[in-house]
Amino acid sequence: MRLTLHVWRQSGPAVKGGFETYELEDVDTHMSFLEMLDVLNEELIGRGEEPVVFEHDCREGICGSCGFVINGVPHGGQRGSTVCQLHMRHFADGDELFIEPFRAKAFPVIKDLMVDRSAFDRIMQAGGFISARTGSAPDANAIPIGKDEAEHAMDFAECIGCGACVATCPNGAAMLFVSAKISHLGLLPQGQPERDSRALAMVEAMESEAFGACTNFTACEAVCPKEISIAGIARMNRDWRRALLRGSAAASGKRR
Repeated sequence: MRLTLHVWRQSGPAVKGGFETYELEDVDTHMSFLEMLDVLNEELIGRGEEPVVFEHDCREGICGSCGFVINGVPHGGQRGSTVCQLHMRHFADGDELFIEPFRAKAFPVIKDLMVDRSAFDRIMQAGGFISARTGSAPDANAIPIGKDEAEHAMDFAECIGCGACVATCPNGAAMLFVSAKISHLGLLPQGQPERDSRALAMVEAMESEAFGACTNFTACEAVCPKEISIAGIARMNRDWRRALLRGSAAASGKRR
């Protein structure tokens, strides 16, 4: 299979970037997209040129490291999959592909297709944890959890923090990511002690970064490789408002 690749090249965050065009011949349809880029990089290195920088780790759709935009769609448009799970059989001979990094103010480009997503780390540090003891595993029956609640929590826990939701949102919002983390912990008994403080701290951390506001385009849900539901955003908003009201009531009681 023959492909024409237009790849975004940018040597640093303060340097102006642009697309470079590369022709690839005999691309195996069984390759993953990242393996195809590996082949491109081998050719570039063989010619003494700089290889294309892109982020990856497990290549199993688990870690959330990989992520860039292919023909205008984060992760390439194959529903429920990351770039590393996208295979070249998804494309046709002679296709022309535009490959660029996630575009968001909160995700500045480091180099080529790699962006800085440390804003997500700072949000998690603000409240994405529990105070329950993390020693040996408790007995399965020690804290009964309903099947529906457990499965709902695990649906949100699937979020891998890849950032596709931010990249596809017209406003560059991070609401789907933050709501998944808040909802995951807020649905479980172990997450109740910090439920209010978590919602306040993580939303405040999100707003302190360069993310935009959610206006319910739902594009985030459409491109999420783990198909996280926007229902989590409504839940996060409820938790945040409840925490604000409780804090206001407590402050009012102290003044009396």
